[in-house]
Amino acid sequence: MATRAKRRRVTRPVGGGDDADSVAGFLSWCRRVGLELSPKVAVSRRGTVAGYGMVARESVQPGELLFAVPRAALLSQYTCSISGLLERERGALQSPSGWVPLLLALLHELQAPSSRWSPYFALWPELGRLEHPMFCPKVRSLELYHQLVALVMAYSFQEPLEEEEDEKEPNPPLMVPAADILNHIANHNANLEYSPNCLRMVATQPILKGHEIFNTYGQMANWQLIHMYGFVEPYPDNTDDTADIQMVTVREAALQGTQTEADRQQLCERWDYLCKLEMVGEEGAFVIGREEVLTGEELAATLKVLCMPAEEFRELKDQDGWDDEREEDSLTITNIPQLKESWRRLLRDSVLLTLQAYATDLKTEQELLGNEEAYAGLSWREQQALQVRYGQKVILHRLLALTGGAGPVTHTRPGQELDSKLPFTDA
Repeated sequence: MATRAKRRRVTRPVGGGDDADSVAGFLSWCRRVGLELSPKVAVSRRGTVAGYGMVARESVQPGELLFAVPRAALLSQYTCSISGLLERERGALQSPSGWVPLLLALLHELQAPSSRWSPYFALWPELGRLEHPMFCPKVRSLELYHQLVALVMAYSFQEPLEEEEDEKEPNPPLMVPAADILNHIANHNANLEYSPNCLRMVATQPILKGHEIFNTYGQMANWQLIHMYGFVEPYPDNTDDTADIQMVTVREAALQGTQTEADRQQLCERWDYLCKLEMVGEEGAFVIGREEVLTGEELAATLKVLCMPAEEFRELKDQDGWDDEREEDSLTITNIPQLKESWRRLLRDSVLLTLQAYATDLKTEQELLGNEEAYAGLSWREQQALQVRYGQKVILHRLLALTGGAGPVTHTRPGQELDSKLPFTDA
């Protein structure tokens, strides 16, 4: 089954002047540099979810080559016209990752009247209209550099290391013409493959004539997409979406029901022990996906330690941790209803505290999303922020239901039903 466009159509200005002239110039440039486009695909702004994209002229089957980019056509610190200067000054740049050299290469090529990359730049988004959150404040210092940082974050590629090279520094980023035209959805239908001589975009699903070709930017939640790329996938399209429960929120949920200083000290001791095991941290978060707990081991260990009877905790400390085999390592979304009551209660109150951090509740945002006129009256950024919040809240409410929580959540203080003793222990 062909993949359909999953994001709402976005009409945002792009650079390069007249569309037909820009595309014709880019295609002519592709022929000159040996970038081979399949006759079954077309570069277009029609039929795409945002800006320029790639659309199937004819139906495409899995495994078919969509285009191939020779390595000589890649734009990087090694192929730009100031590659020699960047190499000589490599030490002064202090950039082992390669991000700074690429940014300097782009700064030079963008402003060079005779740059060989000019037809490629014509299809770039208009830099002054990028929608990343970093541009919400009106900051003018080093404006072009900042815009290029956002663009490189959004459109560059990094070739993966081979397994035997995992200990090396990551490969430097580079710009891949044609590949960076493709838009992203979670249910993508194409994938970029690396080979010694070229980079190949290959279909991974059947693509019907007239349908858009989508790459993937990785398994990314909506908050990551808006941060790095300036857009989100409306609910329920982003199957990679997640919601975070801050680790310190679980500590707060456990502490809020304590009655005595001794109880609070006991919980703090358990938290310190989890920190020592590197299961939790002051800046960390438990990550909950739509179908899995991405930090299942850490969450299970935290619930176990904070909820176990005092005697069991003393034994745990004395033996310096658990044995290697622990059934709690396999904590998943589906087994949450089978957790011990004390674990579910702690998790439920952690979810409630997390939901209280939002300014509005789920019902309010459901009504806004269901009101086409009201939704259309929001700015682009307000719409994207709403989609981020809504997707997170749906995940949190589902988690709440799995722990035994009932009905829509209102902003009341959680934990009012807890026992007067140390609330989450099994004793």
